Amino acid sequence: MKKLKEILSVVKFTNSGVNDLNKIEITGIAADSRNVKPGYLFVAVKGTAADGHDFIPKALELGAVAIIGEHTIQNANAELIFVVADASEALGKTAHKFYDSPTEHLKLVGITGTNGKTSVATLCYNLLKDLGFKVGLISTVENKIQDTIIPSTHTTPDPVQLNNLLSQMVEAGCDYVFMEVSSHAAHQKRIAGLKFSGAAFTNITHDHLDYHKTFDKYIAAKKMFFDNLDKTAFALVNADDKNATVMLQNCKAHKFTFSVKGSADYTARIKENVISGLVLNLDGVEFHSHLLGEFNAWNLLSVYAIGRLLGFDKNEVLSALSKQTAVEGRFDVIYSAVEEITGVIDYAHTPDAVEKLLSTVRSMLKNEQQLLTVVGCGGDRDKTKRPIMAKVAAKLSDKIILTSDNPRSEQPEIIIQEMESGIEADLRKKTLSIVDRREAIKTAVMLAKRGDVICVAGKGHEKYQEIKGIKYPFDDKKVLSETFKTLSR
Repeated sequence: MKKLKEILSVVKFTNSGVNDLNKIEITGIAADSRNVKPGYLFVAVKGTAADGHDFIPKALELGAVAIIGEHTIQNANAELIFVVADASEALGKTAHKFYDSPTEHLKLVGITGTNGKTSVATLCYNLLKDLGFKVGLISTVENKIQDTIIPSTHTTPDPVQLNNLLSQMVEAGCDYVFMEVSSHAAHQKRIAGLKFSGAAFTNITHDHLDYHKTFDKYIAAKKMFFDNLDKTAFALVNADDKNATVMLQNCKAHKFTFSVKGSADYTARIKENVISGLVLNLDGVEFHSHLLGEFNAWNLLSVYAIGRLLGFDKNEVLSALSKQTAVEGRFDVIYSAVEEITGVIDYAHTPDAVEKLLSTVRSMLKNEQQLLTVVGCGGDRDKTKRPIMAKVAAKLSDKIILTSDNPRSEQPEIIIQEMESGIEADLRKKTLSIVDRREAIKTAVMLAKRGDVICVAGKGHEKYQEIKGIKYPFDDKKVLSETFKTLSR
């Protein structure tokens, strides 16, 4: 419980009637009127589908004792409405204050980028745990407070959930928290009010244009995160990405770079990239990792750089980092001992991620080994990437099966047709379209020969398939493993 005066101290507002804010006690905060309880502060945010101002009467009816909004409304007690310029930003700041400003009591590092966020955040979490610290994780796959797992529903939770979670991490004694920061979260001000000790940028490629509309706006959303860092934080960017310098423009934090291809503050060079793992020259030291694939060279290097920027000893970081294994659903490898077929499960769901995944696998193939790819595109998401993803997958695979991903409200057959439109005529002879994802995976196994590699892309760690608003149990890794067990040829 907090006095309203204390909560409002972090925002600029105008109000026509309340003279003594200390008289009003706040028992909770909500931006969804359905979550309002007696004593709550309701923040009326304009969303993409609804305007919170329309629900102010409902919030008052349910017991809200104060409202934050961008304007007053008719037929509501104007004395209880505190008008701010940006309600989304006010929600983040007031939620942070309500939960005792948790990021003042721990070191929070945010990871942003199109690809690699989950891997980098999770590897950082594991690294600091291995170094003996209590650590929190906020990611697409799961949220963790030390060893306690809290299911994840969004890449970045809403401000109330987020600050509640961070508060629990403080209570649990966490020293560090590593958090994925999506472009949606930055644009929607979900991270407003948080104090970041550091931020890392992995890369930016074609994605989320259904939301941001243009690539420039997508970049601008990522850049907002860096623009809001204070001068005590560090900003680490991938110098091998052509948009890295954009992130650092107007950034007040201490600026650092990492690179696998050129010069930077932190560098690595790939010496070996084989099915048993990577060998890197990392910051002048030969470094062996169980992680597979060229893209993991960037992930490992960024985690190493974060560890060093947090003040840890070089050898300590390298030793702990060498023990790390793949993050679930990120180049997750399983084998069929019977037919010596390798399966790779990966979350790759953008053209760039699919290209990196398949190029990495192809570079490891020998002699007559073939690459079979099962891939789909999600419904109600960026449609422009569908033909591009299919084109990339067809070029890099010996056989490709287009299938359903999470069609959501769309017809999977139409999504697949849009993917097919990107495949050139001479590549269509090696392309199959099978709507049922389970059957698509089974077909890939039936088509595979001894020594071949099957990549199942798009869903990675997800344990469901979303169809017409319902989430049905579905696990790519489990389906592929079960199919491998049926082989008896």
